[in-house]
Amino acid sequence: MKTNRYIFVVAFLMLLFYQDLQSQTPDKNWIRPANAKSEAMWGINNGIVFSIWPTGVEGGQEKTGGPRGLIRVGYENKGEIYLINFLAIEPVVNGKIEFSEISPSLIDNQWGKVMWAGESATETAYFAGAKTRGAILHPDSRHPEVEELSVYIFMERFKNGAHPYLRLFIRSDHPEELGIEVFNHSGSTLMQRCAVTATMGNYSRLRKLHLKDKVVNSTDLYKGYDEVDFTEKESYTAAQLWKAGNGDLIAVAESDEDFKSLSSWPQEKSYLERTGWRYRPNLKLSQYWRKDGSGYDSSLVLRVNGRAKYWSGASRNKQDYINIPGGPSFENFELREKYHSGQKFYYGITRKTAQEFLKEYK
Repeated sequence: MKTNRYIFVVAFLMLLFYQDLQSQTPDKNWIRPANAKSEAMWGINNGIVFSIWPTGVEGGQEKTGGPRGLIRVGYENKGEIYLINFLAIEPVVNGKIEFSEISPSLIDNQWGKVMWAGESATETAYFAGAKTRGAILHPDSRHPEVEELSVYIFMERFKNGAHPYLRLFIRSDHPEELGIEVFNHSGSTLMQRCAVTATMGNYSRLRKLHLKDKVVNSTDLYKGYDEVDFTEKESYTAAQLWKAGNGDLIAVAESDEDFKSLSSWPQEKSYLERTGWRYRPNLKLSQYWRKDGSGYDSSLVLRVNGRAKYWSGASRNKQDYINIPGGPSFENFELREKYHSGQKFYYGITRKTAQEFLKEYK
């Protein structure tokens, strides 16, 4: 009897060890934290990757990975992850917009809302590590081999009373695309809109915006603009967006430069002091927003703005800025829609050109 009990205890301990070893073993396709205390970064090989402060997605970055209040989005290629853009959350209450990256934190009154992760919609307390490896789901019963990595992102309440949270997800059959669902906590002030915006298009020097019947070039749209602020023209309605064969609405933005030009950097003192803006990925990438054909209403618009100079904080001194090589580019790039809980958007980073990408959706 004692021998049997001893064998049972040993077998039980070995099972626990094996389960723990499994939890530490890297996934074949997924990029996931090893455990709850690891850095907060999730993604898929040969595709999209995201992280939250203080974790940066790109190797060699400072630990903070850039400003607080932003979701970092990158792309994995040949074993390297490159930062491509930031996603900000912008709730609107009573006609007034608030920005997650500059809204003061309730913790220290410094710029940027604190964000943290969870595996389910149940709200949890702030935690600086990953807190969850993310849930692996099987979203399509017709294709059980398809996996989906799902992570909930929580954040502090905004000054205007808005208290949104997100579910971010990546499907294994769409590795270049980040799904975004927007929700609100029960105590949130009513939001008229809660946009998720890609805030750093000028890093990739996005200048060609592909719509239904035309391609808009930022150098033409913002011709003659040379100030340090954002510049903005009109937004584009749903009817002006490119419509896929399945009814989805898509907007694609890409650089008008080839890779050699895009990855080059002026060899001048003012630029060499600001090499953080140099395009570092080892390939040229396009970016897009997509909206399900059955999941939008008449309020949907595509909004872009532009910059002629790289962002340099809140400085009003023009000498603190450098011109974007090649001319003005699109900066913020987003779909806006009247808020309803569970609304869904898709943000993508693809190695395809805009024409190649849109051809696949015909």
